[in-house]
Amino acid sequence: MRFSHSFDIDVENGYGRGMAEILPATAGIHLPQAGPASSGEAIRRAAVLAEDLGYADVWVSDHLAVPTGADYPPSAYIFEPFIAMTWAAAYTKRVGLGTTVLVLPMRNPLAVAKMVASLDHMSGGRVILGIAAGWLEAEFNALGVPFAERGPRTDEAIEILRRVWTDDHITADFPVHDAHFVSMRTKPQPLRHVPLWIGGHADIALRRAIDVGDGWHGAFLSPEQTERRVKKLREGRPEQSFPISMRTRWDALEDDNDLILAEIDHYREIGVTHFVPEPRQRTLDGYLRAMEIQADLFRRASVSMIDS
Repeated sequence: MRFSHSFDIDVENGYGRGMAEILPATAGIHLPQAGPASSGEAIRRAAVLAEDLGYADVWVSDHLAVPTGADYPPSAYIFEPFIAMTWAAAYTKRVGLGTTVLVLPMRNPLAVAKMVASLDHMSGGRVILGIAAGWLEAEFNALGVPFAERGPRTDEAIEILRRVWTDDHITADFPVHDAHFVSMRTKPQPLRHVPLWIGGHADIALRRAIDVGDGWHGAFLSPEQTERRVKKLREGRPEQSFPISMRTRWDALEDDNDLILAEIDHYREIGVTHFVPEPRQRTLDGYLRAMEIQADLFRRASVSMIDS
């Protein structure tokens, strides 16, 4: 069995190797935000269960429009991420709230800054903003956002977020967005420094994570594909406080649990320090059960789900 495109797992010798040399790891879980298992009730129950099971954080995805016949995402039925995060926040007290990932250049950065700051206040300082430049050109076209400008728009949007979260009476020009601030105020500001985890697998995305990110968040890469990226990231950001996160397709209810354990170990050996599994279950009961089994697997793999 394979969970990623180019990784064959040695089950017999797959996990438990060299654990003393491996950095501590934490784990979150993707919420049932999309597809047949998703609903307000599903998001609520999954978020509460995640907190009860000890997951460090819960995560939601981002697509605003999906063309018919697209290979990915697998469903066009996706609840808006900030609404889903706020809903989850209202029913929880501790668990972090993350985006995996918000396609930042598709949105007005001032609106994003206001929503994140508001949610951070209302949740008691729990937001992790995972962001990336995006890849689905048809979605940009539907929104009237130039696809070719997504890199510069991402960089400038990050600059705007950080500026309005920390400064007041701002006078500045942001030419990519054609935005002009003249003594502008954008209260409330977040309760603390909101961590930006930069997504994307290309070299430009890795450089962005090194230069302006508080962490890196990859998705669905094999350990072999991940390893060279981790090496590049650690050359620029060696500090342990900079997380290396990976979203995975593990479904502990359907997949061989020993293979999941082996892959957890392999990822950790090459430097991954945070995981976000996304169960494939199409019913809520199945989704919750997959979360429970996955939590047990993380404990068996010596992954401390809550960040101490």
